[in-house]
Amino acid sequence: MSPVRLLIVLIAAVSAIGLAVVLQRALGGAPAKPTGLVEAPGGPAAPGKPMTQVLVAKRDLPVGTRLVATDVGWQAWPSDSINAAFITNGSAPVTPDGKVEAAKAVVAATADQMIGGDPAKIVEGAIVRDPILIGEPITPRKIVRGGEGGYLSVVLTPGKRAMSVPVTSDTAVGGFILPGDRVDVLSTRDAPAAGDQGGKVMIAETVLQNIRVLALDQATAAEKDAKSIVAATATLEVGPVEAEALARAKAGGPITLALRAYTDMGGPSGVTHAVAGDDSTVRINRGGQTTSVAVRP
Repeated sequence: MSPVRLLIVLIAAVSAIGLAVVLQRALGGAPAKPTGLVEAPGGPAAPGKPMTQVLVAKRDLPVGTRLVATDVGWQAWPSDSINAAFITNGSAPVTPDGKVEAAKAVVAATADQMIGGDPAKIVEGAIVRDPILIGEPITPRKIVRGGEGGYLSVVLTPGKRAMSVPVTSDTAVGGFILPGDRVDVLSTRDAPAAGDQGGKVMIAETVLQNIRVLALDQATAAEKDAKSIVAATATLEVGPVEAEALARAKAGGPITLALRAYTDMGGPSGVTHAVAGDDSTVRINRGGQTTSVAVRP
């Protein structure tokens, strides 16, 4: 090919390429991709979403459940979806790639709900007030602790009632009765002596047996390592019929609590019934005066 023809072909090729580029830009097309390069699927990676540790239930928790450390645990939760009632560990939001961001306002809003970092400390002594499903965040509204409003109504056995009786160190085993113990309730009262002897007879009888002690004064649990509590009132767990019997006993005279052995807690519980004719009378002579004391089992 002659040099002239070669020059004409080169000019035509360059002109064609230039015209193709101009037309492509005019039509809004993207530049051609170099051969051999493949674009990563999904485009560039998006930054990680901030997460905050939220306390959640690790199993279904029905009403009345006394929580233990294994019932709850920390779970990562999107920081922008945190409710102010959630219990968080109070730390700054963390992205999945491990980078810690500045704490957001929503985390600060939940700081007052935080009870502690250790789940065992958070749930110590807490009882479930409303059902909590597995994976559901724990909120202060759904749990209750000793000393808080509504605590006693939660710990009561279904069908039972709470009733208080006055006690002293003498009538409560020197203060060695603690919340959770089981007791028998004894009533003492004066009654007219039988026959023509006149005078009065002191009657002592067991009114209730194997009754659970819910609280002493406002203490629903003994302090750590405490061996005794000297209180002015004892709150007992009784049924409706037992509550009536206890009210009559309180009106009749002093109430005494007798502590039951730990191994005897599985015995019968409730109102005791004295067998007719089974009464025994003991005469006590003091300083020339004789007093008859009737004792009923």
